[in-house]
Amino acid sequence: MAQLLHHRDGPRDECGVFGIFAPGHEVANLAYFALFALQHRGQESAGIATATHRGNIMTIRDQGLVSQVFDEHKLRSLVGDLAIGHVRYSTTGSSAWENSQPIVRDDARMLALAHNGNLINAVALHRELREAGVEFHSTSDSEIIAALLSRHPAARLQDAVADVLPRLRGAFSTVVLTEEAVVAFRDPHGLRPLCIGRIDGLDGVPVWCVASESCALDMIGAAFVRDVAPGEVVTLSAKGLESRLVAPGGREAFCVFEYIYFARPDSRMGGTVLQAARGRMGEILWREAPVAADVVIPVPDSGNAAARGLARAAGLPTDDGFIKNRYVARTFIQPGQELRRQGVRMKFNPVPEVVAGKRLVVVDDSIVRGTTDRQIVQMLRDAGAREVHLRISAPPIKHPCHYGIDMSTREEMIAHGRTVEQIRDELGADSLHYLSLSGLYEALGARRERHCDACFTGEYPLPGTDTANGKFALGRELPLVRA
Repeated sequence: MAQLLHHRDGPRDECGVFGIFAPGHEVANLAYFALFALQHRGQESAGIATATHRGNIMTIRDQGLVSQVFDEHKLRSLVGDLAIGHVRYSTTGSSAWENSQPIVRDDARMLALAHNGNLINAVALHRELREAGVEFHSTSDSEIIAALLSRHPAARLQDAVADVLPRLRGAFSTVVLTEEAVVAFRDPHGLRPLCIGRIDGLDGVPVWCVASESCALDMIGAAFVRDVAPGEVVTLSAKGLESRLVAPGGREAFCVFEYIYFARPDSRMGGTVLQAARGRMGEILWREAPVAADVVIPVPDSGNAAARGLARAAGLPTDDGFIKNRYVARTFIQPGQELRRQGVRMKFNPVPEVVAGKRLVVVDDSIVRGTTDRQIVQMLRDAGAREVHLRISAPPIKHPCHYGIDMSTREEMIAHGRTVEQIRDELGADSLHYLSLSGLYEALGARRERHCDACFTGEYPLPGTDTANGKFALGRELPLVRA
């Protein structure tokens, strides 16, 4: 299946994972709808694996959106009361079928695995396993985790995870499927999200599930119970929910960018509903940088909540200055040179009746390379805007992420080596203000020492991170052995 077309030059979505055990009930449909709710976390590929107690693991995975990969016939073929699922954006390895998930391995034990995050010691582990004779069928670091667990001699998968987890460095919220259980675990720093849900009412037996975000739990009627703790291993089996903390005491470093952009606004993270937190970001933006203006407009959809908050604080009206084409990312036709030159016009179209003659406050969540924002400012001026004041509900992004977000290289980032005034001039705006780091944490009601904000500050919580290998390092390291 062809690669989906992306136009946004901001951070790329990462991945979403899901796992469920519902004794005596087919669960493929529940996994499908949970992945549907997590689609924003990855649009390159999708997959579901199910298991029966007879030892069979069945997997369907392909490139494309959830609705393109699955239909009723395929879902009916995925039998079993245990399942895991995955939606992917490639942060390690190319966008190829071999890198779609769940990954299935059958070494000492058969398992399927889905992973959100990045290992910063992937190349070293990959070399070690290849020297031990292990063959790989992908260039994704996720298969490294799968191989380590599948080859492990421990009788129980939970014991294998407890031994392997301390060897992994980086971000990994992971779900693993065997014929007996779904095992989920999170890295000792809690960099990427993972939460637990419960469904009551199926034959009086609780159904337990795990997901990257609580919006996936809402979709299938599960109640949010709690987050999986950093370094915790959770098992969903016939015994119910079991928990084991195997890597305690790490410095918590939850990704602050989940609050700003990645997670759905209706998800709850760290006790915060993100829609409300993003609204507070807008309110603080106005407090930090008020300006004489007529109307507030968001860059849809990522700027919507912050724009509403800013408008409330300013006492200004808000309006839809752009109409968004929500089907751009679903086309498989590559644009010609003329359309490519126009770029962002394929996704956003300004409304002259809203913006003409007005002093605009334009709210977006972040700026990475600046290509989109430069075109947005010019489009608004072409539509008759009198002034364009950019307000960004995040600090300037100056450093790449090595923990599961594709944010471009440092040299590609517009904030690298430039002052805010220089960026403003580069974008052609009348004024530009980024939310301060202190304002961000105030909006979240969170403590900085429990989060990772390295994309803003360059202060990576794991030593050696800034020398980590790039997205395609495993592809360069050794050739694939194709299945």
